[in-house]
Amino acid sequence: MSKKKLNILFVASEVVPFAKTGGLADVAGALPKAIKELGHNIIVVMPRYYKIDVSKLEKLPEPLGVPMGVMGEFWAGVYKTTLLNSSVPIYFIDYEEYFGRSGLYEDDNGNGYVDNANRFIFLSKASLQLCKMLHFIPDIVHANDWHTASLPLLLKTRYLHDFAFAKSVLTIHNLQHQGNFFKGVVDVMEVGWNYFNAHDLESNDEVNLLKGGIARADAVTTVSKKYAHEIQTQEFGFGLEQHMQAHSHKIYGILNGVDYNEWSPRTDKLIAKNFDDKDMSGKLVCKRDIQKHFGLELRDDVAVIGFVGRFAEQKGIRMIAEVIHSLLDMDVQIVILGTGEKWAEGFFSEIAQNRPNFALHVGYSDSLAHKIEAGSDMFLMPSLFEPCGLNQIYSLAYGTLPIVRATGGLDDTIHNYDEFHQKGNGFKFYDATNDALYFTIKWAVEVYYSQKEAFENMQKRAMQEHFGWDDAAKSYEDIYLNILGK
Repeated sequence: MSKKKLNILFVASEVVPFAKTGGLADVAGALPKAIKELGHNIIVVMPRYYKIDVSKLEKLPEPLGVPMGVMGEFWAGVYKTTLLNSSVPIYFIDYEEYFGRSGLYEDDNGNGYVDNANRFIFLSKASLQLCKMLHFIPDIVHANDWHTASLPLLLKTRYLHDFAFAKSVLTIHNLQHQGNFFKGVVDVMEVGWNYFNAHDLESNDEVNLLKGGIARADAVTTVSKKYAHEIQTQEFGFGLEQHMQAHSHKIYGILNGVDYNEWSPRTDKLIAKNFDDKDMSGKLVCKRDIQKHFGLELRDDVAVIGFVGRFAEQKGIRMIAEVIHSLLDMDVQIVILGTGEKWAEGFFSEIAQNRPNFALHVGYSDSLAHKIEAGSDMFLMPSLFEPCGLNQIYSLAYGTLPIVRATGGLDDTIHNYDEFHQKGNGFKFYDATNDALYFTIKWAVEVYYSQKEAFENMQKRAMQEHFGWDDAAKSYEDIYLNILGK
């Protein structure tokens, strides 16, 4: 029996390469392509932020009416193109008052826009209105994070008669951000005040969009198996742990994949020399390349440790700051690429001026990220929590051994070095303490210098790991079919 071809609406607030602040954009740019390859019809919808150049997009001829409850009906433009290297259509909702701004979610001072609730309820409703305009009847509506978490509830209320048979999936990429707003937005959503209760939208007399989405979605997914369990605990639940426990029967953990077309040392055009697990000589050329780029001493025999990421509490940046001088007293070179909390940018900038074995680039650069992944011997990810994490998977592909805290997707993907059995693909610690971080890095550096062969074998094992989107897409397909009762 052939499987049914599903119609899937996939809505996200950011999608690579059009707009990105985090891992959500990577998933939204890759997962729909993998689902399409399984034979389904899928369309993606996102806002047309004003950094997105419309000259390369096709404009739909008719305007889109979007009902916003007590605020009346708004009219938006719609643009269209396809996801990178694919035939998956992506539609952009164009409404200047909401999306014609410099930032995606916050202003230049880092303050969230005061009308974020209306902006993203508008996106969610616009995506359903677009389906009506296109005569696209979704079997599955796939929402992502708080920005589109109103979709499951809208399907069961305001849009029940339009899409009576549609089921919803809500993917949580980061539970820390939940979309808490003034309760008056219930009248913008048009879902009825009976949903403003402790089991649905209400949280501390505010509307919590993510909470409402979790309550009404037919399935909830997280981006790793470990994270699906962690969000049901007080440590990682951010106040929603009991709500998550109440809905645990429909929570699934599916590890994100990575795009090996973009992240492979065999084919990467951004690195100094390509290499693979059969011939790793190119990795040494990549090491020299980052040493040259950052003005570090040109040494083949030194342990180089890389970090690429946001300077944020979640990423363990404070722990790194507190042990950095002790680390730099070892025979290592440390290279950091990132941006974020201003204290961290200033702190590391000062160290870069005073320590010859430390290099820093404040900001984000895709090409530099590739160079650091390829040229480092080890990669640092001491996150306090990490729903999935992608950099540790990129690191494995480049034979750059991850040093991680055992949380979320980091714990799922990294197996601790076992000297006795000669197993493992990285180095792992459990307690979020300076000592645990320092001594794990010290251990990794000692293995690098005193167990050369074991270290190189571990690099080759790491490069043989595979975390493709094909596996993740099949898992999502299983969930889609399951909730449709097929």
